[in-house]
Amino acid sequence: MNTQVLEERQDQFHTVGGSAFEMACNRESLAGAVSQRACVFCGSRVVLYPIADALHLVHGPLGCAAYTWDIRGALSSGPELHRMSFCTDLRENDVVFGGEKKLARALDELIDRHSPKAAFVYSTCIAGLIGDDMDAVCARAESEKGIPVIAVRSEGFKGNKREGYSAACRAMMRLVGTGDTSGVPRVAVNLLGDYNLAGELWIIREYFRRMGVGVVANVTGDGRVEDLRRAHGAALNVVQCSGSTMELAKMMREAHGTPFIRASYLGIEDMAASLYAVADFFKNEDPEIVDRTACLVREKLTALMPRLALYRQDLEGKKAAIYVGGAFKAFSLVKAFRHLGMRVALAGSQTGTREDYEELAAICDPGCVIVDDANPLELSAFLEKEDVDVLVGGVKERPIAYKLGVGFCDHNHERKIPLEGFEGMENFAREIHATVTSPVWRFMPRRAGRTGGMPACLEAGI
Repeated sequence: MNTQVLEERQDQFHTVGGSAFEMACNRESLAGAVSQRACVFCGSRVVLYPIADALHLVHGPLGCAAYTWDIRGALSSGPELHRMSFCTDLRENDVVFGGEKKLARALDELIDRHSPKAAFVYSTCIAGLIGDDMDAVCARAESEKGIPVIAVRSEGFKGNKREGYSAACRAMMRLVGTGDTSGVPRVAVNLLGDYNLAGELWIIREYFRRMGVGVVANVTGDGRVEDLRRAHGAALNVVQCSGSTMELAKMMREAHGTPFIRASYLGIEDMAASLYAVADFFKNEDPEIVDRTACLVREKLTALMPRLALYRQDLEGKKAAIYVGGAFKAFSLVKAFRHLGMRVALAGSQTGTREDYEELAAICDPGCVIVDDANPLELSAFLEKEDVDVLVGGVKERPIAYKLGVGFCDHNHERKIPLEGFEGMENFAREIHATVTSPVWRFMPRRAGRTGGMPACLEAGI
């Protein structure tokens, strides 16, 4: 193992094919390691934030709200109250005398001014340390204002980002089951774990519409409070980001008997498999749904595959690294890179489980390094050692790639181009191709002297 990996973290790395799989994960980040993970509060905020007609109030210092403002970049087809970041701005006096009165005044003013369908109040480290009774303040506001006011117990010191996901799921469960399900069709699903970063959820909903499947609730991209309240009326939960919303799916199964399946809308195989899995679930209710799904997939692949073949001509043999928030993305990305003729040399995530990494190791090529909760020093060392051509990551990984002279593809919170669905696979291939074949890399010291002809896609006019 590279000497730049801290000794205490050796068991959070695994090289495929080097030894039997054995890997630790979901640990507290090592002190001083400058982990890429976020805190509990941030984890809850990224899940709940896209609910567009709810009030989101941070009970803590201003910095917590500023850090997480617009953190998902989630698009809404209607209200945009979620784009406004509200905070009680706790200061020294509030730490000494308590912030409950300040929180009560903030809720009173904001609910009257914005008329939200519900309010989520996020606890931060400071609110937890001073012992403010947020539950009591929220219960009083709920009684007075007549809307759900939910305390999200997300004090940052409680654990890591995954604990924030759990806090968000518990908060949403307060809403599920409180609404009227009349009018919900028998063939209907909830879409869990998609955040509509670049309008991707609308692509997936259109696929389901063509299949004859209704969508009750988006959880949480382009989300609505009333849809969450009647989500228990859906026949099936389709869970994409298992790390962030799997707990909600399990809660709904226990409380309302709603079954769930895991899905991924990234890449070709996983997108098609997800659609077929939903069709198979409803085939007794709608005998023609499988045929409609097959026609949809065939139509999309007929248009997509010839274009991927052109991109592959230029990308064959190139190397990629993947470091994303949830491990489910990495599964699909490994398969997507294979369609482009590229080899994945590094794959990891911030919040994966042992089962996630075991599955990831099973689909990666020998020599691929699996990493959990890597820090910038470790990522830099592996990118240099493997001499990769492109890194797929999020906003915190972008500077690492560019400083090393490595191409970068944003696959996290800030992207503006949809990468889900069959259309998203073409967008992904186009972006990877443009990044890897850019002439700018010839001027990087580690790539000096490398040359190449005109990319095949340019010759084809794509």
